[in-house]
Amino acid sequence: MFKKLAKLKYLPNNFEIIDDGDHVICAISGKKISLNQLNYWNVELQEAYFSFKEASEKREKSN
Repeated sequence: MFKKLAKLKYLPNNFEIIDDGDHVICAISGKKISLNQLNYWNVELQEAYFSFKEASEKREKSN
């Protein structure tokens, strides 16, 4: 299913594809995330998160 890792630039309400691919890697869990299912990321850190759980975990570690 996953063929090529994409390189993205995360923006406040969207992302820009810098290097074409079909997935990215979650910064917390290491899980592969299909671009069409990518909903959580951090613009400042330029990181993707698999779900709300990983995004919350990252936020808690930062505080």
